[in-house]
Amino acid sequence: MKDLIKKILREHTLLLESGIKGIKELAKRYPKAKIYFHQDLDGVTTALGMKNYLEQHGIKVVDAEKIQYGAKEFAIKKPDASGEVMPVLVDFAHGKPMFEIHTDHHDTQAGAEDTKSTSFRPSRSNVETISQVMSPKEIFPSQDILLISTVDSANFIEHDITPEMVMNYLFKYDKDKTLERNKMLMGLVVNKLLLAYKNKPGFMEDVVLNAQPSLISILNNIRKQAVEKGFAKPEDMIQNQAKYLESRKDPKAVKTIGNIITQYGFGGTSKPGAYDRYTPFRNNPDADFIVTGMPMGMVQSSCNPFKKERALKGINLGEVKDEVLEQMSSELKSLKVSFGDIKRVSEFEAEYSSVGFTLRDMVAIYGSVPSFKVNGGERLFEILEDMSKKLYRTLSPKQKELFEKITVNGLDVIKANSGGHKCITNISGINFLYRKKGNNTEKQNVPDELKPIANYEGSDRFVNDIKSKLLRFGTLSDKQKEMAIKQIEKEGLSTTFESDEKKDKTYVDLVKEIQNLFVDVLQEKINQESETKELGEEWSEKYKRSIDCKNPKGFSQKAHCQGRKKRDLDEYARTLKMARRQGSGTRFSEPALKSSPMRFRPYSRK
Repeated sequence: MKDLIKKILREHTLLLESGIKGIKELAKRYPKAKIYFHQDLDGVTTALGMKNYLEQHGIKVVDAEKIQYGAKEFAIKKPDASGEVMPVLVDFAHGKPMFEIHTDHHDTQAGAEDTKSTSFRPSRSNVETISQVMSPKEIFPSQDILLISTVDSANFIEHDITPEMVMNYLFKYDKDKTLERNKMLMGLVVNKLLLAYKNKPGFMEDVVLNAQPSLISILNNIRKQAVEKGFAKPEDMIQNQAKYLESRKDPKAVKTIGNIITQYGFGGTSKPGAYDRYTPFRNNPDADFIVTGMPMGMVQSSCNPFKKERALKGINLGEVKDEVLEQMSSELKSLKVSFGDIKRVSEFEAEYSSVGFTLRDMVAIYGSVPSFKVNGGERLFEILEDMSKKLYRTLSPKQKELFEKITVNGLDVIKANSGGHKCITNISGINFLYRKKGNNTEKQNVPDELKPIANYEGSDRFVNDIKSKLLRFGTLSDKQKEMAIKQIEKEGLSTTFESDEKKDKTYVDLVKEIQNLFVDVLQEKINQESETKELGEEWSEKYKRSIDCKNPKGFSQKAHCQGRKKRDLDEYARTLKMARRQGSGTRFSEPALKSSPMRFRPYSRK
């Protein structure tokens, strides 16, 4: 009996240990924890799941902080100096040495080499792993997990979810629908409200610290906060959303090229609840794809997740991204980007209490790329290891010169920051390119659309603060730009800029160039796919034979030519082998002899 009890206890211990490696040791070391989480539905629910899991092991979660890719990633606060609060990161692909636990569900991660306990399991959502795999007992109800995973993977077609459902702010139980359907619709409202209020200070953190692991508890927490803190009412947000929907029907703002929607920026998004990423698909339900250029330095493309009969299923947006970067590789490789450039731009929103962009971040993200170069030895690394812990803007000119000794080329910068797959992909890190050196960005390096702010000479404190950020970092968020321009217009000042001077290329110009090229390459692939479907398999073989492998066009043609070359070499090797067996000479087909007489020349032992 004692042996049986010991076996059961041992198996229970192994079950607990199968979740987070070394959790018992971490629980002895840290009585408390702070969770950093991605600012979306999966991030919030994963943080709630992790809080529940840690508290099962006696670790009290005392704080939480949201994290987002880009400048916000390096603006998070440094860990508690006392060392009794364990930093934990969930649902985020970029790690840091400061974290003791790191979980994520994306395809690849970076910067987690020094993290003691990691759990990287590809799945539809990170909360699915925390709740149903890592924890000995289920944390979130399975129906909640299904909804969260559906939202995070945009798998709307399978569950007959429309844009109207995803963009709905109000939930009312419908007795004519099943309980499961009502739960799913309620979960979509939770997601929408989370995104609508996500920029409110402390909002998402309050949800993580005070809600229970269920969507209904999260909804109740959101409603409570909205009333107590005076957030915009759902009814008001519905009106703002309707106006935004109408404004995005303007063909000057949102264009359609065949089955592709293309837009630069998102228009006016300052009104609470107005913006929704799926607005273009709601206005253009027949579109198959969208390509968006963002002033922050990104081009993103995705399939229409609501279209049931999407005819162009052969299009792979990841391949389109690769082809676009291949076509621009010469220009991008010629651009040298220094550690100083990346650190300065990355710390755009960092404060003195922020972690900032350090040497370890630089090595974790770019250390393995082909163009990574260090003009110095170990001593340089030792100096920069300590110096990079300070914010770039606090460094002296001589100190900043040392950061110029580590460089990568523009192509590798973009590849390291980009990612995606067949139905969603992004080209990121463009904002690190075409940057002038120095602590302050010169006015002439500011994009024309932001020049009215850069040239502002008024007394409004808010606009001057925005101007200061612009001149320091060369970029602004859509909301900052919109609010500053509105204030300038109120003062009766001009918000247009015209110049006959020849201006230097900026990263904003590059964003638009990459966006246009992405649309062109995608349209070419759509045409090829459509023609193949229309003319059938017989034409498809004819099309394959017509490809000029001396000058293949596009990723697909290149892949085809590589396969053709391999097959031809294999065929030639077999033929040559037979020729050697037969003695002298061999026979080749007339087309083969005509196409390559030197390659298919007769073989002789003489």
